[in-house]
Amino acid sequence: MKKTLVLGASLKPSRYSNLAINRLVNNNHPVEAVGLRKGEVAGVQISTEKRGFKNIDTVTLYLNPKRQEEYYDYIISLKPNRVIFNPGTENPEFYDLLKKNNIEVEVACTLVLLASNQY
Repeated sequence: MKKTLVLGASLKPSRYSNLAINRLVNNNHPVEAVGLRKGEVAGVQISTEKRGFKNIDTVTLYLNPKRQEEYYDYIISLKPNRVIFNPGTENPEFYDLLKKNNIEVEVACTLVLLASNQY
């Protein structure tokens, strides 16, 4: 199982980040979440702070490229194996930075990866 940080987590059930948390939990992946508002989704606490989570395999992004900038150093500091750029989060500048830090870049949809057993 791949411990995943959902960055840009939302309490709104219609948001893709919310759906991703639910599907990750349903697929037995441990989940951490950071968003704008504290709350809980599928038993996962959403933090509003950049916490020093341990053993993160995957960071899945739900932030537009401009909003990602303040998280560059934070994400790199977590030393994930990969970062998934979901639709609308594509960011070539950040791809380069991640690759320089030996972090895999995957431009994909977390929901599709889970649904097709490619996660």
